[in-house]
Amino acid sequence: MGNPDSNTKPSMLTDSVWKSLVFFAVPLLLGSIFQQLYNTADSLVVGNFLGDSALAAVSSAANLINLLVDMFIGLFTGAGILVANYYGSGRKDKLSHAVQTTITIGFAAGILLTVIGNVLTPVLLRWMNTPEDVMANSLAYFRVYFSGSLAFIMYNCCTGILQNLGDSVRPLKYLILASATNIILDILFVAVFHLGVGSTALATILSQGLSAVLCFVRLYRSQEIYGFDLNRIYPRKDTISEILHFGVPSSFQNCMIALSNVVVQSGINLFETQAIAGCGAWSKLEGFALLPILSFTMALSTFVGQNKGAGNQERIRKGTKFGIVCCAAMSIIIGIVLYMCAPLLVALFNRNTEVIAYGTLKARFSAPFFVLLGVSNCIGGILRGIGKTKTSMFIYLGCWCLVRIALIHVGLAFMKDIRIVLIAYPVTWLLSTVIFLWRYKRDVWAVT
Repeated sequence: MGNPDSNTKPSMLTDSVWKSLVFFAVPLLLGSIFQQLYNTADSLVVGNFLGDSALAAVSSAANLINLLVDMFIGLFTGAGILVANYYGSGRKDKLSHAVQTTITIGFAAGILLTVIGNVLTPVLLRWMNTPEDVMANSLAYFRVYFSGSLAFIMYNCCTGILQNLGDSVRPLKYLILASATNIILDILFVAVFHLGVGSTALATILSQGLSAVLCFVRLYRSQEIYGFDLNRIYPRKDTISEILHFGVPSSFQNCMIALSNVVVQSGINLFETQAIAGCGAWSKLEGFALLPILSFTMALSTFVGQNKGAGNQERIRKGTKFGIVCCAAMSIIIGIVLYMCAPLLVALFNRNTEVIAYGTLKARFSAPFFVLLGVSNCIGGILRGIGKTKTSMFIYLGCWCLVRIALIHVGLAFMKDIRIVLIAYPVTWLLSTVIFLWRYKRDVWAVT
């Protein structure tokens, strides 16, 4: 089955490796930048108009939101692997079944997350040692955010389908429109109408709902190409089984990484409000810094998945080598820039000197080791693309979850110093990089 837009963009299956990856990754990168603007806009507006406590509430919210959302997003990763494989092999009937079933799972997941998020949020916030002066704002933010779960779940579901079919341009256009809407609504709700922290979550939900509708309409209007039919949205048992085979390990991996970040956040919450706000501001910056790496990772996963379906083993070897080198180079450059500019960048979120000092301290512990984070993410995406989702899951689970949590728990038991929490990241990045390189040589390079 040919690419429906092959006359306007490179094919993952036939064009030069670097051209295929770069032309696919650039729209992903731009889209990721605008996606990151959602939460960053919330933090910028809240930090400048509502103060330290409100910024700490939004910052503390991010890891818990990721914990509950990422368990469902992992299922769409499994669906994406199927979509890419079936598209590469030209099996239109199987592709149609994968698209129909993924849409159905998305609807169910959105409704389920609405219930889970609203029920568990107060308990989880207490478990995270959320300070009392932050609790009310955190609850307000969470309750609004999770009430709109269907919007961001369906956005991720439909976008994932389009991207794994090789279309990274249209999701970018929809996301630019939605991001602009989110920023306007943030300023309007908080600065003009003074509606408080919860209104920033409402702005995010309304904006993501807009992009979800646009992606859904695109799929509906492309019935011939993608096999999507609104009258045939129903789950197929065999396709569900395949999605779960690939998706459950990714879902569990995402959930465990997010859980470890929640544990890390609970460690940070033991310190003062300025520490929570400063580390949260850095986390937003780190999220932006990771975008080029994650964009290449997503491009590699799609590239590997499509070429695996087509049986192009030599292209997989060339593409993964090129991708790892690019990710490593980008990580080094990004790390240097962040290390040098950390105080100025953190100050964009809040001008409190203590907040800036804590954010800069976190940068000093993380930025010099970004190359480790970049290589780990890159190879993890490659392994998922060839179907080794369990291998990727166990490496992340062992290094970024179990080892990281143990280091923080034991370290804080001996000395209550925030540097114990911060140093756990580069240590576990190093461990995962060593293991990922070994598995890449064994599972990808030697085989292909």
